[in-house]
Amino acid sequence: MTAAVQPMVEARNVHKSFGHLEVLKGVDLQVAPGEVMTLLGPSGSGKSTFLRLINHLETLTSGRLSVDGQLVGYREDRGRLHELREAEIARMRAQIGMVFQRFHLFPHMTVLQNVTCAPIGVKGESRDVAEQRAIALLDQVGLSDKVRAYPQSLSGGQQQRVAIARALAMQPKLMLFDEPTSALDPELVGEVLDAMRDLAASGMTMIVVTHEMGFAREVADSVVFMDGGVVVESGKPEQVLRDPQHERTRSFLSKVL
Repeated sequence: MTAAVQPMVEARNVHKSFGHLEVLKGVDLQVAPGEVMTLLGPSGSGKSTFLRLINHLETLTSGRLSVDGQLVGYREDRGRLHELREAEIARMRAQIGMVFQRFHLFPHMTVLQNVTCAPIGVKGESRDVAEQRAIALLDQVGLSDKVRAYPQSLSGGQQQRVAIARALAMQPKLMLFDEPTSALDPELVGEVLDAMRDLAASGMTMIVVTHEMGFAREVADSVVFMDGGVVVESGKPEQVLRDPQHERTRSFLSKVL
């Protein structure tokens, strides 16, 4: 009898409120190691907030959220959560890569410097080690010729691929993508999705908030549809996208497919 595999991400009855606004209303999810999960849903459904809770960019209102068996940002004592010190949170957050809608590259740094600054500054790696990995990652995302370039000389798609390489430079166990193509011109979307496809094929655990249905259909292992702060429906892409069981899912997909 084989032992059960520990989830890479586990959410149990996760709630999040901002003042009187309840954004998440009891989310339960599990993401297995190596799984690619896509989160779909209308604006305001809580997808991005859920992603930000995973790496403790937002604090929980209630519930439990763990990555690789560890609560992120908290310790639990006699059933109560206590927030960790910022240095401890930063150490845990370093294991979780995140790519945002906007690229957030440092404009005064070259591409190479953008990718190496966190491994050197946060993890204390030597410049030689950090630069060797950065060059390999930039080659992986098709930007080996842009090592010395500055962000303003790059297209939006190239900048987002640098952002992906920068996140990977920290050697994370989990990658989070918050609508990584939504700020791009349509002709640039494909190059970013290709980089994400390659990353998925390498076995990286990924949670992707996206409206790119082709990516969800072709690359995802699971699709979760959220609305109104709850998980409405989840399952394999072929089931959720081709034969949704819930009327709210059908209505949403009829507008985006």
